[in-house]
Amino acid sequence: MIRKATAGDIPDVAGIYQAIAEMEAQRPMTGWKVGIYPTGRDAMDSLEKGHLFVMEKDGYIVATGRINQEQQPEYALCDWQDKAPDDKVMVLHTLCVDPDFGGRGYAREFLQFYEDYARRHGCTCLRIDTNAINTNARAMYAKLGYREAGIVPCTFNGIEGVDLVMLEKSI
Repeated sequence: MIRKATAGDIPDVAGIYQAIAEMEAQRPMTGWKVGIYPTGRDAMDSLEKGHLFVMEKDGYIVATGRINQEQQPEYALCDWQDKAPDDKVMVLHTLCVDPDFGGRGYAREFLQFYEDYARRHGCTCLRIDTNAINTNARAMYAKLGYREAGIVPCTFNGIEGVDLVMLEKSI
C-alpha cells in the first residue's frame, strides 16, 4: 500500500534516510550526507506540505518519496525534450527504499504509483533527478522508459560537487 505519510511515519522515514546516508561511507551510491540531506526535518517539511508518501508492507515502511509539482532551480539549467508547461509536470523527489527491504521491486512499484498519480492529476510529463553516481537508479529509470535529459554540475540540497542527472518521461 502506498499512501500519504502521517506524522507517525516520520521516525521510520528519517531512519531510512539515515541508513542510506550511513551506507555511503562504505560504498557511495546516492551522494547523500548524514545530517545534511535528507534529514528528518526534510521529511517533516514534506509532510506539512502534503507531499510525502510512504509504501507500507506488512506493517513496515519500506519505501518513501516526495511527489509534487515543484521543480528544483537546477531544473531550469536542463534542456528538457518535453517542453510541457509547469502545470503539466509532476516531480518525484528523494525516492528511497529501506536497505533492509531492497531488491524486492519496491522502487519500481513506487514509480508506477507516481506515474498513476501524475495521470490522475492531469500531468503529461514526469521528471526525476538523481546523482550521477547512483548507477543503480539510473539503470532502473532507463528500463522504465525515463530518458536522461542532461547532467547539471551543482551544489544540490547542501551537498557540493553533485553531477545532477535530470530524467524525464512523457505520459
